[in-house]
Amino acid sequence: MSEGEIYDLILWDRQLRETNNEAFLPLFECESRFLVLKGGGGSGKSIFAGRKILERAVTESGHRFLVCRKVGRTLRESCFVQLRMQLSEHYGSIPFKVNMSDMKISFPHNGSEILFSGLDDVEKLKSIYNITGIWIEEASELLEGDLNQLDIRLRGETEHYKQIILSFNPISITHWLKARFFDRCPENATVHESTYKDNRFLDDEAKKVLEDFKSTDAYYYDVYCLGHWGVTGKTVFDARKVQQRLSDITAPIRRGRYWFDYDGLKISNVRFEEREDGECLIYREPEAGHPYIIGCDTAGDGSDSCVMQVIDASDGVQVMSMASSGMDEDVFAHQIYAAGIAYMTALIAVESNFSTYPIRELERLNYPKQYVRETFDNLKHEVRLSFGFRTDTKTRPVIISNLVQLVRENVETINDRRTLEEMLTFVRNEDTYKPEAEEGAHDDAVMALAIAHFVRGSGQQKVTVNKSECFTEWSESMFEDFRRANKEDRQKMIERWGRPKQWKVN
Repeated sequence: MSEGEIYDLILWDRQLRETNNEAFLPLFECESRFLVLKGGGGSGKSIFAGRKILERAVTESGHRFLVCRKVGRTLRESCFVQLRMQLSEHYGSIPFKVNMSDMKISFPHNGSEILFSGLDDVEKLKSIYNITGIWIEEASELLEGDLNQLDIRLRGETEHYKQIILSFNPISITHWLKARFFDRCPENATVHESTYKDNRFLDDEAKKVLEDFKSTDAYYYDVYCLGHWGVTGKTVFDARKVQQRLSDITAPIRRGRYWFDYDGLKISNVRFEEREDGECLIYREPEAGHPYIIGCDTAGDGSDSCVMQVIDASDGVQVMSMASSGMDEDVFAHQIYAAGIAYMTALIAVESNFSTYPIRELERLNYPKQYVRETFDNLKHEVRLSFGFRTDTKTRPVIISNLVQLVRENVETINDRRTLEEMLTFVRNEDTYKPEAEEGAHDDAVMALAIAHFVRGSGQQKVTVNKSECFTEWSESMFEDFRRANKEDRQKMIERWGRPKQWKVN
């Protein structure tokens, strides 16, 4: 490379850094199949997307970029105007031609083109071929099928990498974009999140407009100012506290599944195996002497997930969570059993509304601690005891109210992202005012956690601490007494004080 070429490269890099936001600079080098730009209003995501398209169009030959939105007529006054302005501002020395009627920008020096089309114009889309890259503005307007069709069109051998850029505001927490790119985290996608604070070119007046939504419109403030996924219904739980908790939580300390030896009659040798695709998320390891409660929601009619929530009865902290939409009932029952054993023979409460199989399987395996409820036998006219938790018109409002209070007063005890996100879509029905998951959302994790906390307050879980199984901090004088004592007295000291933490370290 000549000195002149090196000098031009340095100037190009300097100009790129001076005219772009720092948060987006690494994305110029991103070659993922999907580049997903989620951001609030004024974050600069669309400006960056347009700039990356132009940067590639002027420096790489033979491109046919497609810029699209759901409705074609919205492109002319948005992306088409934006890219022409960016060309004039940053690429004044590069010759280009603009076809105003067909909305096309071409570059004679290397044969690259940028085409604009709405996904509602089927005939025009049919005439667009050999696409090498796509930018979808306001991608939240699309159906997932629209994206799949565009993905199919981006095929064939090309000299440069092929990429689909999606830019959008997070208008709904139930949107397919969240499920596809943020919940599943596919390997061929890079996701980027931004807010107005990432845009150093945004003027103070525009910032004030966004910040003022805090006092005028909670939904707009969450979506367009903070860049949070939007919640459109009347939430049952305190949305602001839930959103804040979502911002504060950390990843689970372990992820995997329980494994054990099973001969058809009993389960033994329970162990936890870490796996990236594991359904069990551990937030706090089991501790000797701590009482635990497991609340479970079965898969219902098959459309929901099997969910297990484990809480520490002593402080109410969520220590483990498991959710699976494709798990058979026997496998689910065995995972419950294994988790119960791992968490110090936890008290297990399985919802019995749809299926009693997990309850009966736990009973068959002689699991020693299941939640017991009182039921009335209409034939014998007497009260009898039954395993499992029954969610009905009497118990449902109570367990939900308990959980609402927990979120209001101790939301920090909830550690699971899925659970918190379900709380944001747990709304009051506009017609019946009944608290339930909004259309397209789920409430399995919410209900399982609600059951666990209700059982915590039922009195069936006794807090008993065997200090000989615990580790405590010993003073030097305690060690001195221990050294002088005989074997029998030493055992009594351990039962009274617990085992010294110093032993655990060594």
